[in-house]
Amino acid sequence: MMRQYRFDLVLLVILAALPALGVYPVFAMKVLCFALFACSLNLVLGYTGLLSFGHAAFFGGAAYFAGYVMRDLAASPLVGVLTGVATGAVFGLIFGLFAIRRQGIYFAMITLAFAQMFYFFCLQAPFTGGEDGLQGVPRQALLGLSLDRDITLYYVVLGVVAATFALISRIVASPFGRVLAAIKENEPRAISLGYEASRFKLLAFVLSAAIAGLAGALKTLVLGFATLSDVHWSLSGSVILMTLVGGMGTRFGPVAGALLIVSLETKLGDIGNWLMQVTGWQAFAGLGSMVSVVTGGIFVLCVLLFRRGLVGEWLVWQQRWRGRRGPGARPAALASGVEG
Repeated sequence: MMRQYRFDLVLLVILAALPALGVYPVFAMKVLCFALFACSLNLVLGYTGLLSFGHAAFFGGAAYFAGYVMRDLAASPLVGVLTGVATGAVFGLIFGLFAIRRQGIYFAMITLAFAQMFYFFCLQAPFTGGEDGLQGVPRQALLGLSLDRDITLYYVVLGVVAATFALISRIVASPFGRVLAAIKENEPRAISLGYEASRFKLLAFVLSAAIAGLAGALKTLVLGFATLSDVHWSLSGSVILMTLVGGMGTRFGPVAGALLIVSLETKLGDIGNWLMQVTGWQAFAGLGSMVSVVTGGIFVLCVLLFRRGLVGEWLVWQQRWRGRRGPGARPAALASGVEG
């Protein structure tokens, strides 16, 4: 446990030092928002076993409603962020009441259907701006603290994300989290022990949706806009990819996956230009337009070579190196403290 706390503290110090190391604060905040989004999905996918294809609705819906109250109602960022959390929770409850009693592909398709319905609502609703999106969301003061400077906003976002990540870790380690793990492993057995599986799964789904809403609201505050891409089904696919690539059911897997995918989507063009200058090959100039191909290739590699995800495979290697488990051992979740 102490090792876990030391690792968390070191990671927090590194993140706090990123602006001083020359990392662009807006890019770092975008990674943090999507890392939180991926962690929210991991709560239901990695720890509860529910594959949701509707998480973009929680993220994007919160982005739109938070942006609306901050821009059109001149509300403070605190009110906007709380609106986003409430939006995600309400949507999660509505989606969950219809979908939670279904399993497998049926659950995934119901969440996808609701998310697509909300997508078309955002396309037609007047306050969303349609295809132009909701633009020009201002950064007002937060409890007397001006957020005009990116560096100030970065530390606010970092604090919120760190606190939420700690909350997720506490949820997973709590008796409630143990019940979720039991439901994932063997739901009929959990029911036979007296647990109402549907109620536990619904609560986990609402909590996940609320955290996704928090991520969406922070994203609007950081970037100043919300668009249809925030509610499109492809974003749900992207966050699933982040979770699987990083390591489903691990504490830091979604964070690693979000860092990798967001970096590729944002920086792949720059990497291509750098490679073109170094090698002289003009073929690298079009690398920025091949983000889907590259991320798809990474997913295929993970399926073939890193089925537990990057962090999951690292945990397995770590256990083998220390000789604590056999070659086929599963990551020691509770012993290492890295997996919930």
